Formats: sequence, C-alpha cells, structure tokens
Amino acid sequence: MPTGAKIIAKALHELGVKVVFGLVGLPVIDIAEEVLNLGIRFIAFRNEQSASYAASAYGYLTGRPGICLLVGGPGVLHGMAGIGNSNANKWPLLVLAGSSERHNVNKGAFQELDHVSLIKPHAKTAIRPPYPGSIPNFIADAYRSAYFGTPGTSFVDLPADMILNTHAIETEKLSLLPASPQAVAPTSRIKAVVQALKNAQAPLVVIGKGAAYARAEQQIRELINRTELLFLPTPMGKGVMPDSSPYNTSSARATALRESDVILVLGARLNWILHFGEAPKWKPSSKIIQVDLSADELGKNGGDPWLSMVGDVGLVVEQISAELGSWKWQGRSSAFTRKLTASREKNEATATRKAAVDRLPMTYERAYDVIKKTLHSLSTPEDGDIVYVSEGSNSMDIGRSIFTVEHPRIRLDAATYATMGIGLGAAIAAHAAYNLPEAEGSSGKPGRKKIIAIEGDSAFGFSAMEIETMARYEMDILVFVVNNGGIYQGTSASMDEWLVRQRATAEGTTTDGKGLRSLTLGYEVGYEKLADTCGGLGLVARTPDELRKATEEGFRAKVPAVVNVLIESGAERVMDFSWLDVGGRPDSKPESKL
Repeated sequence: MPTGAKIIAKALHELGVKVVFGLVGLPVIDIAEEVLNLGIRFIAFRNEQSASYAASAYGYLTGRPGICLLVGGPGVLHGMAGIGNSNANKWPLLVLAGSSERHNVNKGAFQELDHVSLIKPHAKTAIRPPYPGSIPNFIADAYRSAYFGTPGTSFVDLPADMILNTHAIETEKLSLLPASPQAVAPTSRIKAVVQALKNAQAPLVVIGKGAAYARAEQQIRELINRTELLFLPTPMGKGVMPDSSPYNTSSARATALRESDVILVLGARLNWILHFGEAPKWKPSSKIIQVDLSADELGKNGGDPWLSMVGDVGLVVEQISAELGSWKWQGRSSAFTRKLTASREKNEATATRKAAVDRLPMTYERAYDVIKKTLHSLSTPEDGDIVYVSEGSNSMDIGRSIFTVEHPRIRLDAATYATMGIGLGAAIAAHAAYNLPEAEGSSGKPGRKKIIAIEGDSAFGFSAMEIETMARYEMDILVFVVNNGGIYQGTSASMDEWLVRQRATAEGTTTDGKGLRSLTLGYEVGYEKLADTCGGLGLVARTPDELRKATEEGFRAKVPAVVNVLIESGAERVMDFSWLDVGGRPDSKPESKL
C-alpha cells in the first residue's frame, strides 16, 4: 500500500514536474524523498522565503507552475513571501504544505495553522483534499488553476496523517496538461485599434513582462521591425525587442510617455511602474490600448475600455500585424521623434559622463561600467548567454539601463511587488530553468547561461545564506554585492566616522544626528567571506582594475562567486522618490536627505 507521500510524488511526476523547490521538516520530508526517488530534482533552501521566490521565478521563466514544498505553520508563513510575489506578478506557482493531523485540529497541534483560510485571499486556489484518494485530483486541479487563464498561485494543504500513513487505494494516472488555452480578439476591435494606430501622430508600443511570459517575441519583433513603430519596454519586458533596436525609446522614457498620443500596451498593467497611465507622466488626451489575459485589467486607471482587448499577446499582435498589412509609421522626422532624439542624446551624454567619473571609492555608474565592459569582453549581448538578476533600490534602478539585453526572459528583478530578498532565489531559479539537464526555460536563444546577480548590500542580506545552497548544488552563479554600507545610501565616509556613530548610538545620543541612522548598515562588511566559507569563491574590489579582474575570475569560476564591490557611501546623495505618487500638492516632490 502506498503512503500519502508516494501518492503526492507520483501525482507531481505524472504532471510532468521536473524540479521542486523547498525546505523540508516534519511531515514533508517523506514527500521530498519520494520526489527524489522518481527522478524529480529537489532543491533544498536555507529559508522558505527564498524557496518560494525561486519557485515563482521558475514559473515565470518556464511558463509552467513552479512547485514549492513547505512545512506547516511557520514554514507557510515564511513562504507567504513568495505566494504574495507570485500573486502580484501573475506568475504560476503551486505550493504544497504539510499541516497538522486531522484528528488533532483545534487542540494546539504541532505547527497548527489554518493554512487555507490564510492563503485563500492571496491565491487563485487554496484547497485541502478531504480523503487520501482525492489527493492526485486535488493536486492536478491546483496545478491547472495556477497555469490556465491568468497565471497565479495555487495552494494544497496536506495533513500529516495523509502524508505519513499508508492507504489501501489505487489512483488513476494523471494526464499531462496541454499548453494554457489562448484567445484572440474580436475582428471589429482589431480594426478599430489599427485605425487608431494609423491615425496617431505619436504612436508608442509598451512591452511588458506579460509579453515575455507569453513568448510573444517573434510576433512583436515582426510588428515593430515592419511598421517601424517606436517601443518602450518595462524593466522585465526588456529583451522581447532587443535593447539595441533603433526603435527603442528606453533612454527617453519620460518623453516617450508624455508625448505619445496612442499607446499599445502589450502584457503590462497600468500600475505604479507605468505611473497608472495618468497625467502628468502621460498625456491626458492619449488613448491607451491594453492587451491582457485578464479582462479585469482593461480600462483600469488610464486604459481605454473601448479599444482594449482580452487575449494572448502573441496571437493578438499577429491579428494587428495582419490588419496593418504593409503599413509603416511615417513619423521618423516628426516633432515627436525630434523630441525623443533630443531627450535620448541628453540622457545618454549624462550616463556617459557618470560612467567616466574616476575617483575612489567608485560610484555606482563607474562600477557598473567596468562590470559591463568586462562581461561584454567575455560574452556579447547578442549571444544571449548571460541572465541578469538585480535587486536593491539604487543597485537595480541604476543598473537597469546599463546592463542591456537582446533576448527575452534573461532579466529578473524585484518586479511588480518591488520585492527585496528575491535575488538569490531568482538566480537559483534561472540556473535551474536554463542550466540543469532537465531545463525547461526558453529565452529565445538556446544554450547554457551564466547567471549574474547584482545585489545591493541590503538586498543581499535578506537571503545571503542561499550562497551555501548554490555551492551545495555546484551552481556557478556570479554575485556582485554593491556595498555602500546602507539602505539607499550609507551614512559614513570612513570607518572612524562609522565608529563614532556606533558609539553615539550605544550611548543613546542619537537625537542630534550623530548616531547610526535607520538606513545604516555595517561599514565595509566582508560579504565575500560567506562564499569562501561555503565552498565558493570570495573576491573584493575597491578599484576599477580590481573589479575588472574579479569579474573575469568570478565569471570563469566553476563554483558560486561573490564579488564584494566597495563603492562610495552616497551619504550626500538626495534620495529622489518623485516616481512615488504620495498625493498632496501638484508641485510636491517626495525626497529625503539624511
């Protein structure tokens, strides 16, 4: 007679699952062992938070639900981070969690928690099989729910007695699911959209990470290259169209949004990342045409409900291309294009000037310029064999325009939820999706990939112990810790200054601004030593030359490498949060300087 653990593992195997992410303990150890016995890879993390982040990122990269296995109670609470992240990003994730024995419910059982009630508001599906024979179908239905329609999170609660006991039952073999059903838009709506594009003086195509998830790069590239429409990618929409495309307006983003009059938004929601599609970032009179899997998004914020369409991004773009025929946008010499050119040239000149600042400690821009040029000497962007993972406020924001990509799904960041702590889990997910023998990921460019994680020192701290996970599984991931000694910014220019602040804090004399501030982290912490301790390679870089050599050595390493990049604290930098809509006066600008 099979145990419940064996039934669960068999269901996952029959659904075609290749990799499970998680952290074991009672009662789910047996599930993980049975999974391994069936040839499914189990990647064991040091914290459920990172495991759930990895599983959600794996779902995005592969287009099928990532699987996360958790213990009950506190394990599920830790894993809620990934559940929330998956839900916010609309990535497919299936979470399986052990729970208290059914006969001990409401007695204060081991790690007792009503998981289903907790998770139901944050998931598409949250269920518990009522009896052992229902386990396979419940897992299959949760998997389908996470996968079909608008992707999201599914959760299955598995009581300990179901997992550990044997059951005198025979279960039918589950069938593999086909690809998620795809929809096209009504012909009448396509004709109206095409007419709007043809009539536009300043049309723009916005490409979101939903287009990358939909594998719509071929259709979108054909549309843009044939019509010469200008486009703007969101941070994780980069690569659907190559960053090097002459039609890319990324370096003139603000001008493109402010001046365009008809905007076709492909697989992107009008949330904070796109300033809600509203003035003053967008022209008040502009028409915003959305293409999305979810009808709930259409007409939301600044979207036009009369022109927006529900459907698969790739198929809808095919429809638009077919209706446009041989039409090309004739605005290459228009006022709109001239404004974009002027803005782009100004912004690129500023970026070039910042990258050339040659002082110590290095600036973000100088350090990134060295890393980029060194990586390009080892692998050109056209090769598509580098995956960039980035998190941390300045580390991510400044790096977004510097590290360009030419292919889709090779850039991961904090995404819709602005999630700090996702970086190392996402890097492990990328390694699993692209580099393992059973790899299921697709970036439009086949072959093994080097995973590069660019982490702020604060962001790195959320999940630093996953360096040991990388080392244990021989994942040759290269991690840069961009170390300025603080969150957003450090507060000390020297160790002596930092020690004075530390002493003032210990003595309670912080009201005059002399103590450690809320943003302050340790001064020049030796993060690279963690890699050395875990069997990886630790390197330190204070100068451009040291950073160049460390990048080369770390890139070629066959173990995880951590490069501790010591940059200026940025204590004098004004923190500009003008992108954050805090209301108040129209001329108000949220900023902070400590």
